[in-house]
Order: sequence, then structure tokens, then C-alpha cells
Amino acid sequence: MIGKLKGTIDEIGDDHVLVDVHGVCYVAFCSARTLSKLGSVGEACVLFIETYVREDQLKLFGFQTQLEREWFNLLQSVQGVGAKVALAVLSTLTPPELANAIALQDKTAVSRAQGVGPKVAIRIVTELKNKAPAFAGEAINIGLKQEIGEGVAAAPVADAVSALTNLGYSRDQAANAVAAAMKTAGEDADSAKLIRLGLRELSR
Repeated sequence: MIGKLKGTIDEIGDDHVLVDVHGVCYVAFCSARTLSKLGSVGEACVLFIETYVREDQLKLFGFQTQLEREWFNLLQSVQGVGAKVALAVLSTLTPPELANAIALQDKTAVSRAQGVGPKVAIRIVTELKNKAPAFAGEAINIGLKQEIGEGVAAAPVADAVSALTNLGYSRDQAANAVAAAMKTAGEDADSAKLIRLGLRELSR
């Protein structure tokens, strides 16, 4: 089982990188985001690896961070999501962005990934809402701009974020607080409850 590769970049393809480890080259399939951050041919690189062994093939999937690898595996616990779709989602959304999309039940953000239709996006945000890692890290503003009429988030969520920003909090702080409130109140909570719980989060 290969858990990590440390070597030099021999070649970068559309969906993979060839890593030279002391003369042995390994093909690792990666998200577009990971590939874009690897550097150039000849430069050193480190990849966290998920090894897939099947009857007729052995594949390595490479990730810039362990968190990205965890999300790769978590996404595949959703019906209809395989390795290709999981990489597509991670090519479109960073782990914090994905966590935020799931916390806010933002299926539109997830459906931006290539090959992810509305039904799969709904399954991802629904099935992972209780499995996803706790929302943490830098705040991400995903489609909550009610003023430009995107209609990405549900109305109570958008209203709660808008109310908190009107109280003087930044949109990122408000999105964080509402995301945390939804974990407690559930996706069907009304805006008043989300605002109340959001304020409680912000006062901590």
C-alpha cells in the first residue's frame, strides 16, 4: 500500500502526474486543482496517495493534503459518486468550500463540477451533511449574495446571512455562523431560528 510519494515531477498530463521516485516513475491521478499547484517538470513534489487495487488494475490517486484525500474517500460514500466524479468535485471546490456547500445545502455550488448533475449534487449535500468534517478553516463565501439574485442558498439561509451582515458582521463571519447554526437546527429551520443560533455562535 502506497500512502505518500516524494520525488520529482517527470510529466504532468491533463488528469495525472508522473512522479519519479529514485528512478521509478509512478502515475498518480489528481484533481485539476492539485495539478495546478504541483510546480514544473523537474521540481520536487510530495503527494498523499490513495491506492486502488482492482482485479484488472492498480491505480494511484494523488492529493496535495491529507484533508483532500479524506474528502475524496468521503465523496465516494455517496451513491453514484466514483473516483472520477470525486476528483471533478475537488477540481471545482476546495475542501473548505465543499464543507461550506454541504453545511449550507448548496447543491448549485456542487453541481458546477464537471459530470455532476442536479440529482448527484443533491445526494452529495444530503448524504454528507452528517458525515462531513466539522466546518472549519477560512470562511468561504459561496453563492449567498442575495443582492445579485443568484438564488443559490435556500431563502431562510440567505435571509439569515443578510440579517447578520446588517448587524455589522462580515459576510464570511455570517456564512460561518449560519453554517454552524444549520448543523444544530437542521436544513428546514426558519430564518429567525438561524439568526438566533448564528448570533450565539458569533458570541462565542
